[in-house]
Amino acid sequence: MLSQNHLHVSLLYIVLLTGTKYGCGGGGCGACTVMVSKYDQLNNRVLHYTVNACLQPICTLHGAAVVTVEGIGSTKTKLHPVQERIAKAHGSQCGFCTPGMVMSMYTLLRNKPHPTMEDIREALGGNLCRCTGYRPIIDGFKTFCDVSNAFNLFPQASCLIQKELFHMDNVLPLDPSQDLIFPPELMIMGKKRACGSLCFQGDRLKLISPVDLTNLLELKTEYPEAPVVVGNTTIGPNMQVKGVHHPLTIYLFVIYLLCVHVHAGVSMGAVCTLSSLKEEMERAVREMEAERTRGYQALLQTLQCLAGKQIRNMATIGGNILSANPKYDLNSVLAALDCTLQVMSKENGTRAITLNEELFTGFGKTALRPDEVLLSIDIPYSKPWEFVSAFRQAQRREFAFSIVNAGMKVLFREGTNIVESLNIYYGGVGPTLVKVGRTCQKLVGRSWGEDLLADACRLLEEEVELSDSAHGGKVEYRKTLTTSFFFKFYMQVLQELRERVHIQDSALKPFKNEVPQGHHSFQLVSNAQSSQDPVGHPMMHQAAFHQATGEAQYYDDIPAVQGELFVFMVTSTRAHAKIINIDPSEALGMTGVVTFLSAGDVPGQNRRMLFNNPEELFAEEEVSCVGQIIGAVVAESREQARRAAQMVKVTYQDLLPVFFTIEEAIQHQSFFDPKRKLERGDVDKAFETVDQILEDEIYLGGQEHFYMETQGLIAVPKGENGELELFVASQHSAYTQEVVGITLGIDSNKITCHVRRLGGAFGGKVMKIASLSAITATAAVKTGRPVRCVLERGDDMLITSGRHPFLGKYKVGYNNDGTIMAADITYYSNGGCTLNESLAIMEKALLHMDNGYKIPNLRGRGLVCKTYLPSYTAFRGFGGPQGLMVMESVLHEVAVKCGLPPQKVREINMYREEECYTHHKQLFSPRDMLRCWDECLDKAGYHDRLQAIQQFNTSNRWKKRGISAVPMKFGGVCSDGAALVNIYKDGSVLVAHGGTEMGQGINTKALQIASRILKVPMSSIHIKETCTGNVPNAAPSAASFGTDAVGMAVKDACEKLMRRLKPFMENHPKYTWQQWTVITAMARFTALILGTSRSQVGYPNAVTVWVSRGPHTDMDWENSEGPAYYYFTFGACCSEVEIDCLTGDHKNLRTDIVMDVGRSLNPALDIGQIEGGFVQGIGLYTIEELQFSLEGVLMTRGPSQYKIPALCDVPPQFNVHLLANAQNPHAIYRSKGIGEPPVFLASTIFFAIKEAVAAARRERGLGDSFPLSSPATAERIRMACEDQFTEMAPSPKKGTFKPWSINI
Repeated sequence: MLSQNHLHVSLLYIVLLTGTKYGCGGGGCGACTVMVSKYDQLNNRVLHYTVNACLQPICTLHGAAVVTVEGIGSTKTKLHPVQERIAKAHGSQCGFCTPGMVMSMYTLLRNKPHPTMEDIREALGGNLCRCTGYRPIIDGFKTFCDVSNAFNLFPQASCLIQKELFHMDNVLPLDPSQDLIFPPELMIMGKKRACGSLCFQGDRLKLISPVDLTNLLELKTEYPEAPVVVGNTTIGPNMQVKGVHHPLTIYLFVIYLLCVHVHAGVSMGAVCTLSSLKEEMERAVREMEAERTRGYQALLQTLQCLAGKQIRNMATIGGNILSANPKYDLNSVLAALDCTLQVMSKENGTRAITLNEELFTGFGKTALRPDEVLLSIDIPYSKPWEFVSAFRQAQRREFAFSIVNAGMKVLFREGTNIVESLNIYYGGVGPTLVKVGRTCQKLVGRSWGEDLLADACRLLEEEVELSDSAHGGKVEYRKTLTTSFFFKFYMQVLQELRERVHIQDSALKPFKNEVPQGHHSFQLVSNAQSSQDPVGHPMMHQAAFHQATGEAQYYDDIPAVQGELFVFMVTSTRAHAKIINIDPSEALGMTGVVTFLSAGDVPGQNRRMLFNNPEELFAEEEVSCVGQIIGAVVAESREQARRAAQMVKVTYQDLLPVFFTIEEAIQHQSFFDPKRKLERGDVDKAFETVDQILEDEIYLGGQEHFYMETQGLIAVPKGENGELELFVASQHSAYTQEVVGITLGIDSNKITCHVRRLGGAFGGKVMKIASLSAITATAAVKTGRPVRCVLERGDDMLITSGRHPFLGKYKVGYNNDGTIMAADITYYSNGGCTLNESLAIMEKALLHMDNGYKIPNLRGRGLVCKTYLPSYTAFRGFGGPQGLMVMESVLHEVAVKCGLPPQKVREINMYREEECYTHHKQLFSPRDMLRCWDECLDKAGYHDRLQAIQQFNTSNRWKKRGISAVPMKFGGVCSDGAALVNIYKDGSVLVAHGGTEMGQGINTKALQIASRILKVPMSSIHIKETCTGNVPNAAPSAASFGTDAVGMAVKDACEKLMRRLKPFMENHPKYTWQQWTVITAMARFTALILGTSRSQVGYPNAVTVWVSRGPHTDMDWENSEGPAYYYFTFGACCSEVEIDCLTGDHKNLRTDIVMDVGRSLNPALDIGQIEGGFVQGIGLYTIEELQFSLEGVLMTRGPSQYKIPALCDVPPQFNVHLLANAQNPHAIYRSKGIGEPPVFLASTIFFAIKEAVAAARRERGLGDSFPLSSPATAERIRMACEDQFTEMAPSPKKGTFKPWSINI
């Protein structure tokens, strides 16, 4: 009997292999990647391939071997070279994605021991990382390639500058002979013919696997409604994420259908995977003449961007077709190729069906009869004078469903340009595949020329019908893509007809995805520094090996505690409503359900004050957003709790008003108090004297944290004295402890929070996790049993929210030379339904609005809008990226109006004096900011590249490039730090501190600092988990000050211990470290016996230190002045992009960053933080788009709808340099916090895109000034490149239609 049906779950809860991580449940992140090996009876070989474990039912692995990350190496035995190299190359930060990355690379090496860079790129295309920026992962893995310069070794420019982040000396060689063998018993089983069908019976489902085709047809006759599953990539996510239930499933993993070359083409068995299809098409293209494989080349172009490697290894061509999803790209291409389907049933035998629009009767529905199965797909060869193309545009170039896809084929009369037949199919412009039959029919017999093009576009505009309220939105964009795709097809065919005579072909070449590589430089440590002192060296992350082997433990990896229960949240489905009744009776009657919790079950306080605003744990009388927690179901298993939560009936009475957007909040004057204002100079008077005045605005969308590990915890009641232990994913364990205490009505001293590490956080696990912890703790206290809470990805995104959307409205006064004399900026943020941290975030936006520019008259107002959405919260940068972005938009638009290069206007307005004052009257020196700026422009070759870009844009009509550079001044805060250091008699050292390790390397830097002071190797020092029982009342690990605070605490603690050890060291100068610790301990023991005061002999074993270092900080908002920050982190960035004007797609070509991090404690970690923050910023400013329904429901609730940057989005040239000879007297060893600032630098991508769009618009006689909101998605880029195609899809008037989504 199967109580669970997922491979991951069985591995996690049956054999306790926790290296395989659960990130999304839909095959969209790659964290759960494992290798499956099967014996291929047809070819007498063993196949090794990656799969997403979250989609692979355990019972479908009959006869297969599964290898997880634990199976290839461990720190206890021996690392595999893949594990060693990703760790040594600094490719593991939070580590949650690392096992999946390792398994993808390991499987590639099992199949191809000498891979190419393209092989690596393809292998990792289905793996997401939110921390590293991907470059160090590639650096580690490319050492397996047979190429020179396999990692960062560059000629030394100076004896003071180092360019190697890691060495591969003495690494383990790859030895395929040491790989795990395929189990002989499985080989024997595979060679034997199956003797019967297999049946697996679970408590709610039944899976049957037929032995042969006859058996399959019998089963379909008996169970016509049962889905036939092979790869489970469509049914699986529907069951796992959407809760769709199929009581009986027919699963095929025994029946083989061959790929056969026939006279007319290739016949692919329906159960052939997409990877097999790709390999077969590649073989055909390689071995046959090009003319016959034009259709196969089009198929390959689509397959290269379709899903990730793991999904292609699982999904089948038959499943892709019969899923009947217009977003699936293959159907449009296969239909254009006039493919034929061979279907069969027991009663009617075999019949052939043409794959065209008539096959699809509705979304997810086909014309196949219920008892029919798909046998094969016949893909014909291309004929002479036949030309085929495939097109797709997605939110992300790879590993994303298409917004619109198309397949097009034209056949000409031999030797002419007269159209004999034409096929045009579109996916994504209707609920099913669309053939523009009338258009095709009217173009037959026409010459392939300008007149045909004009008529075709007109006909397409008429025939492609898409309602203004169509599902999926983006209506004007989708309409534009239909004509833009045809124009591309027209140009491609025209080039073929002209026998490759050069024409205007920039639009014909799709962007090539590449792997990122980069140059790095950082300052060497002084020659006077001891060789044993690790500070300043690029040391590997302290837990990297454990993360690469899957041994690193996260909260959900902790083995189940005896009697453990699971809790699942019941959330509001209304945005603003009164709760009339909550009825959990049906849920409580379900198997395994233990109890239901709501506000009445809270033993302490259900309502608490947060920043002087009320926050409810459970909604009591009224809900104020969709996703607000109303109750919670507690059950024996996750699945039981999830199903039961759906059965809780909540009756509402809708209330007014209800609104969600910033604009609506302004109309309703719905703002949180207090409102903030900063002002310097006399803004109104300055407006009277300037040459020009500009008024404009910019909108910046929100962002989901998308940490790879979702939020959750385990609450364990201890039974005695009401004690409770929490194993929690929190950046602020002390706050979690406090909230749990308030909720339960008990003292904090009875609550202990443990935090080993986090699988990413980015600010999202500071506040919201406290409420989840309080609910889980309440469940544990009520039941008296341990309770585990693990949010599903969709619920995490719904409940916890993310980065604030902002609207910046500004009035700017400037002179004709580009000098800005006055600026009046109003910031509006969407705070959601409660204040949370929104006020502090708005304050930071205002404090950063000057960036690096001296604007003598500057006024900023900040208003946090109260709307009926989940409350937004802290996110990396904490308002800085929004505040800085608005000012950079001001500079950019002023440059446009003045007809000057933006770089020149930026330089004109920069702070330049040695001593400058910010707009809030804080003294600082911009010297290092100016150094960063100058070095960045120099290292980037900005001026030469600007000329080259101008030449490129002149030569290419439909592709344009842009380049942008921005400086940055980012304020650094600090807080008290705490550390507990123990020295044991054997010489080992134990360090505990109040910080949280979440990938940023705080533990590694703490080890380096302790090693320097104590003069012992890092291997002798151990970092203990963060625990409120060891270090109480600690500040959160946030705002980049973790190392500043904790590092100073560790330093002070170690120095105090060394002072106590000093007398013993002086008396015994020849003793070793261990001998000193022994005699010190003995002296203390003797003193205790004799009654001597411990102060006379020292107390070296433990010390707790609280420190607060740096200048006094304070902000007087009434008088617009105060030293808000301890110091400023400076930087500069230059980025170049290329856009496709016809589709809106863009490629990030190159990025150069120069960053002032003071004197880096660990250049490898700091550069990793810079790269990771920048790539997260790429998502913020160009890709990641949150979509809400008109009812306030978040619709982008998982990786299939919400896209973070993947490997294909990282610039192929990604160079990061740490500014040499930089100092910071206010932090540990003159370093600077670096986690938050780099996010904003990705705005260079946004402004480079804007420059490229402006180049396209100038060519069409349009103005350089145009609105472009962030993120600059493909849709926004395309529609800003106004042309004859966008004119065919005019925007409807507001109020005349019901939009699919709203812009919050």
